[in-house]
Formats: sequence, C-alpha cells, structure tokens
Amino acid sequence: MGAKKFKRYFVRTRELKPGMRIDQAIIDRMDRVLIAKYAILDEFMIDSLKQLGVGGVYVSEGDIELTEKKSEEPTSAIAKNNISKYHEDDRARVRLTESVKKRVSEGVQYLYNNSESPEFYQASNTITNDLMKAITDNNAVAVDISALRASDEYTFKHSVDVATMSMIIAQKQGYTKQEIYEIGISGLLHDMGKSKIPLEVLNKPARLTDEEFEVMKTHALLGYRILQEKEEFTDAIRYGVLQHHEKMNGKGYPMGVTADKIHKFAKIMSVVDVYDALVTTRPYKKAFSQRTAVEMIMSMTEELDITAMKAFLASVILYPVDTVVELSNGERAWVVKNNPSTALRPVVVGTESGKVYDLGEDLECANIVIL
Repeated sequence: MGAKKFKRYFVRTRELKPGMRIDQAIIDRMDRVLIAKYAILDEFMIDSLKQLGVGGVYVSEGDIELTEKKSEEPTSAIAKNNISKYHEDDRARVRLTESVKKRVSEGVQYLYNNSESPEFYQASNTITNDLMKAITDNNAVAVDISALRASDEYTFKHSVDVATMSMIIAQKQGYTKQEIYEIGISGLLHDMGKSKIPLEVLNKPARLTDEEFEVMKTHALLGYRILQEKEEFTDAIRYGVLQHHEKMNGKGYPMGVTADKIHKFAKIMSVVDVYDALVTTRPYKKAFSQRTAVEMIMSMTEELDITAMKAFLASVILYPVDTVVELSNGERAWVVKNNPSTALRPVVVGTESGKVYDLGEDLECANIVIL
C-alpha cells in the first residue's frame, strides 16, 4: 500500500486536537523554539498556543516533505564522516514531560496566589518532588536552557527555571539529596514576596522609577516573612529566599551583606536568577541572547560567587549536540560535542567543508564564535 499523500492546511487554535501534527515552528521573541515543526500536539501545547494569542497554525497529514530538514544536513562525504567520527552525546539532561510541565506550572501559580493556604507546604513539596524525579529518572547532570521553559507567564516560568537549575548546580557542587531538595523549594518560592507587591508596580509595562524599584526590592524580605510564619520550612530555604539578591561585594539587597554572610543556597540562586532574567523578554527590555547572557555572567566576578558560577557554566548546555549553528566565519556547522568547561565553545563540523572546529581547545579557532 502506498504512502499517504501529504496534506497541509490551516486550523484555528480553538479547533486544534491532541494528536495533530503542527507544520510550522512556534518561535518566541528571543528566537527560541517553543514548539518544533512536525511536533505532535498535546493539550499542554494547545493551551500554550491559546495563552500566546496564536489565532491558528498549519498542520499536516501524511508523509512529511523534508526539504527544509535536508537543507540543514551535511552536504559532503567528509562532513558526514567527521560528524560521525567526533560525535559525542550530550550529558544527561533534565527532561520535563508535557504533563509534568503543566502540573508544575499550575502548582506554582497556586502557591503564588494562595500564600495563606494550609496546603501551601504540601503543594511546595509536590512540585519539588516532580522536579527531583525529573532529575533522578534521567540521571540528569545538565540543563538544556533553551528547552526548559515550563510556562509562558514570566513569574511562574522564572520560578521553575531557577528551582531546576539551582538543583542541578547544587548536585554539581556535591550537596546532599536533602539539600538539593531544599534548594529546589527555595528556588520555587524565591519570588514569593512579589505576591505582596502592589500590582501597579509589579505589572508596570515600563521601567520602574527609583521609588518603585525600592518597593520592588522589598519582595525578598516579604517572601522571607511569608515562610517565617510556616514552621515546616527550614532556615536554609528561608535564607535562600531572603538573600537571592545579595552580592558578594555587599552591593545587593535587602541587607547589603558580603560573601561570608550569604547562605550557600542564595549564592547559587543568585547566579541562576541573574541568568534567567537576562534571557527573558520583559515589557521594558529585550532579552539578551543565551551566549551574551553567559558572557555577562562570566564578567560578574565581583558580584557572584565564583564556585557557583563555575558550577553553573559546567551544568548548562547552550548548543545541544546535533543542532546546526552559524559561525562568525560565515559557515554553518553541526554541533558534535560539548565540553562542560567551555559552554560557549563546543566542537563543531562545517556542514559543507567538513572542517572540524574545536572552538574550546584549538587556538586556530580563537577568533571564531557562534552567532
């Protein structure tokens, strides 16, 4: 029996059904792929499209025409040979299934909207258990920071990102299982105090005035006080929330303390919090690229803890193996290997020339960067 004829057509978002195959990529303002072309839609993806205000999308049935994919494939025998020769799978990454993403996102929204609920502690535990299971089930030691996105609403997405990355970094630094679990809770709740900030300040679609920023800065202390009233939370969890905006040089807030007075949870969360804020588009600012954000993190040696920074850089995957990147010399290249010590500079192979570029180790490649 012959293959089913390919058919492509437009469907309004409200008429989409789980199981349909989307025939276009959904990309955000940072050029991050939220839903990949040819992905099979599920309820979470469809709900996300609705929340994004997407009126409709193209879907397809039958055999997929792979002309676009073929343009990304290596075009020479030497390129194919070198890709195979130097290919090394990425370290195990955290993977959140769509059902877990939906459950976690809804759980975090519940926490931020119900700080007085008697179920608050249990809800925090349930969400953290989901994240812990995602790490242990995959023996995850790294985070693909372009694919972590759990929600399209900033506060909730940011909370899940900070929690997940903090847990991976704590694991990298040799923390106990209990400590990894607790920093996950602290990361989820680090912006809890924002639920007490006046909405006209919290949701202002422009840069805050100095006076408004002083109000916003109180969220760290407000979050600490929320948890202080709940005896189930440990001091470590509370101090992570209180101090996640403190800086090693004493120029942070709310207390302006220096490195020796900052809890180790807060030192990790500060790095992650800064990174995730940099790569996120807000009404008053454009997002920085992941590469630029990492470079900015690397320059903040006076403000961020060096040990936590190094663990962060060794835990993130900017360019997953088997993705295609654009090099500053004009060539497109296939990522074949990542080195934990040089997140910005993987080993790549030119898709046409077949030339191997070891961006992290080869001095001849020192002037080549990924665009």
